[in-house]
Amino acid sequence: MRYVVLIAFILIIGSLGSALVFLMKDKGKSDRTVKALALRVGFSITLFLFILFSYWMGWINYTGIR
Repeated sequence: MRYVVLIAFILIIGSLGSALVFLMKDKGKSDRTVKALALRVGFSITLFLFILFSYWMGWINYTGIR
């Protein structure tokens, strides 16, 4: 489970970084920045839903504050 979340975080950060590169490179003349940010939002929502589903299935447990 840790590896799935770690890979998802890497994809989210990579998408955010590519959006920054497109923003600096294209200077607002292209829609690649918007597409990269939309992809990042999609990855984030997917990760959130996956974590909720994993908790519901019992793959992860609530540990509380220790």
